[in-house]
Amino acid sequence: MDVNILLFDNFETLDAFGPVEVFGCIEEYRMRYISLIGGTVESKQGIRVLTEDINDAGSNGILLIPGGQGTRLLVNDVKFIEKLTDVAMKSKYCLTVCTGSALLAKTGLLNNKRATSNKKAFEWIKSINTSVLWVKEARWVVDQKYYTSSGVSAGIDMALGFVSEIFGMDKVQEITEHIEYIWNSDPFNDPFAK
Repeated sequence: MDVNILLFDNFETLDAFGPVEVFGCIEEYRMRYISLIGGTVESKQGIRVLTEDINDAGSNGILLIPGGQGTRLLVNDVKFIEKLTDVAMKSKYCLTVCTGSALLAKTGLLNNKRATSNKKAFEWIKSINTSVLWVKEARWVVDQKYYTSSGVSAGIDMALGFVSEIFGMDKVQEITEHIEYIWNSDPFNDPFAK
């Protein structure tokens, strides 16, 4: 199954590559980096990634949407939101990290669904779409095919939560031992929400 990582200028590096580290441990998954028009995209931290055109993203895969400063402009980019809506609708699962949930919320696909995001930007994110059932006291939230997580490192916890639901706890233990990571396995335990 393809994991389509949707990148844009000024994305937050760990938002994307934390979950990529987790999903990269699963043989059945193939990482694909996509952007609005393809080409080189640069993260806020200066990491450059060569991407494919968003139109080349296959259907029925996993879509991962990171957050970062770039979301502030993209949330009002009509063409980007239209493309995101199309790809998200075709995806079997759609995962967001941090302010990536603001982009997904703008599509309307989260209307009347539970979701969360970065606590430091929570008021801004809530203002993007008041039809979303925003959950502040959560590390990550699952509602149907949509997985949304809090800020930056929470994406790793969400990705492991996703793996636990699809592949079981043995696979999670194998991955956490491999990446030497202590998993916060409780989606309602977000110490940064206080």
